[in-house]
Amino acid sequence: MQYLVAVDGSESSMDALRYAVEQAAATGAEVTAVSVVVPEQFFTGGDDPPASYAAAADELVAEDVEDAEEEAQEVLDEAAEIGEKTGVEVETGLLYGEPVEVLSEFAADEDYDAIFVGHRGHSERYEGLVGSTAKEIVGRATVPVTVVR
Repeated sequence: MQYLVAVDGSESSMDALRYAVEQAAATGAEVTAVSVVVPEQFFTGGDDPPASYAAAADELVAEDVEDAEEEAQEVLDEAAEIGEKTGVEVETGLLYGEPVEVLSEFAADEDYDAIFVGHRGHSERYEGLVGSTAKEIVGRATVPVTVVR
């Protein structure tokens, strides 16, 4: 058995990893933790929408790919440590693109038996706007998906 775990640094994603590692320890499965690199655009002005285009331009911050890769690698290093603490080797890797599409396709292409995801990731604040990543993975994946709460 091979388990794929999506980690983004959120507590929920790390809970999913811990759960997958526990299951792997009990069943002898292999675990791979992946983080998807997606440079983000976000507003630094708080929860209220900007009052004008000028204000939006001042408050919009674009994260570059190198920063996103660095942050993702830190998350993957933490994932490997979680595996070491439990005696289960956790392979790690970076993926690039839109998370739902990339995770679903990677799991199918690489013959993973299951995907584990947290019920809420870092995008929780915007979930009402863009939809739930976990829900979309469940709908798109061709392998069983465990959503850890």
